[in-house]
Amino acid sequence: MVDKAPAIDLTKYIEARLFGDRPHIRGRRVPVAVIAYNARTNGWDAAALAHEFTLSEAEVLAALLYYQENQQVIDAQEQAEQAAMDEAYRQYGKP
Repeated sequence: MVDKAPAIDLTKYIEARLFGDRPHIRGRRVPVAVIAYNARTNGWDAAALAHEFTLSEAEVLAALLYYQENQQVIDAQEQAEQAAMDEAYRQYGKP
């Protein structure tokens, strides 16, 4: 049996008190999912992500690690958020 390494405490960089408890960069309104999805979709490295979101590379790396450790939960949160937005758009249309 292989022991899993203990999770790193990322609370210095990541919090989940805004956006319906979606994790984001502490003190900023940049969701972890947005950073991770841009890394994957656009192929951006930590330096490019830091530049695009005006974050430090440490914040970006913390977000990417947090996403990797919590991917299923974050993806489910993002799907629920998108479904709620789609429903609001269906009901109310464009503002």
